[in-house]
Amino acid sequence: MRYEKIANSFYIENRKKFAEKILPNSVAIFSTNDPLPTNADGTFGFVQNSTFFYLTGIDQEDGYLIIDKRKTPHKETLFVRETNEKIRVWEGEMLSKEEAREISGIENVEWSSEFWKIAADNLNDCINIYTHIDLSQGKGTAFRSREKYLTTLLKRKFQNKNFLNSAEITDELRLIKHPLEIIQIKKAIEITKAGFERGAKFLKNGIYEFELEAEVSHEFYKRRSRNHAFQPIMASGKNACVLHYITNNEICKNGDLILMDFGAEYGNYKTDMTRTLPINGKFSDRQVEVYQSVLDVMQAIKKQMVVGNTIDNLKKETQNLIGKELVTLGICSTNELKNDPKTILKYFPHGVSHHLGLDVHDVGDRKRPLEAGMLLTLEPGIYINEENLGIRLENDILITQDGNEDLMKDIPLEIIEIENLMKK
Repeated sequence: MRYEKIANSFYIENRKKFAEKILPNSVAIFSTNDPLPTNADGTFGFVQNSTFFYLTGIDQEDGYLIIDKRKTPHKETLFVRETNEKIRVWEGEMLSKEEAREISGIENVEWSSEFWKIAADNLNDCINIYTHIDLSQGKGTAFRSREKYLTTLLKRKFQNKNFLNSAEITDELRLIKHPLEIIQIKKAIEITKAGFERGAKFLKNGIYEFELEAEVSHEFYKRRSRNHAFQPIMASGKNACVLHYITNNEICKNGDLILMDFGAEYGNYKTDMTRTLPINGKFSDRQVEVYQSVLDVMQAIKKQMVVGNTIDNLKKETQNLIGKELVTLGICSTNELKNDPKTILKYFPHGVSHHLGLDVHDVGDRKRPLEAGMLLTLEPGIYINEENLGIRLENDILITQDGNEDLMKDIPLEIIEIENLMKK
């Protein structure tokens, strides 16, 4: 496997906690993702269903998990894809049953081709069936995941059963990160740091944004990251004012800034970092003013990322601080903000934090009080379209019992640190 695996005790404990929370006389079923098709017989490649991975550690397609709580203790059955001759020739060996047992800690492993036969034996005399429906997946589209399709088939076949969504339980479990998960995330952050430093040293007037992306990607791949955690943003000049700019196809020009929003994936765990750099290696006076404003807000909000606060509160306080900075920067007056508080949204139109983990926008309620073990981003910004100037800064913050830990504290962020890095 390309990345170092987590000990199977982690997955064993996750399944135990899940089983404790479901109703008696219930059976829960989980499935892997499918590779998403492109055209003809092509695919985008395979990305595992985050919850399936969280419960099993299995990182290949065409698999199922049954957790049966009709009796105590609960029973677990894992289904994995069997290697036939065609698969062996075209794709290589899939996991053996022994390998699947070792990774997951599940003793009872069957081939996926046996799933429906075995599932029927489990489901016929239970009362409740839990399936996993990620309510945010494909939001706003007609996309139907494998788990949604599986739920549809099960409801047709077992119409007299009570169906429940296991996401309400698994999302709660995933919210607090285990120390083993933090180890994986720290590895991803080390890779992210290396990619950023390589890119910063490469950056200069006249290169294309995609060339900078390529430098970062090179560092990722050689350090065992399978990919970017999300589509990387390399936004120079006016492009930095477009929040999700991913074209990365403009020439970097002398005197402009470039906003780099990216993060490495490692073992399915994601990172999310933003830095804004001067293309010529030196911030102008105006760029320094705006950059320092964003950095000051970031440092102030980080102090408030503590147990008991909420993401919603952090956003409100960030908007308040950004408003004061806009006045200091001469962008608008105190009266303008007083008469129309929404003026702030023109210059800071997004949130300041989201949960992070197996997904970039990980599970978690923004209104829920923060708890030790939650992992969040911190990403204030100021975007001035009239000046073709956009600055965002972002680190990943772990909430602790007595405050927080900035997992990206060793990645250059201060103005002098950025300029010194680019001199090398």
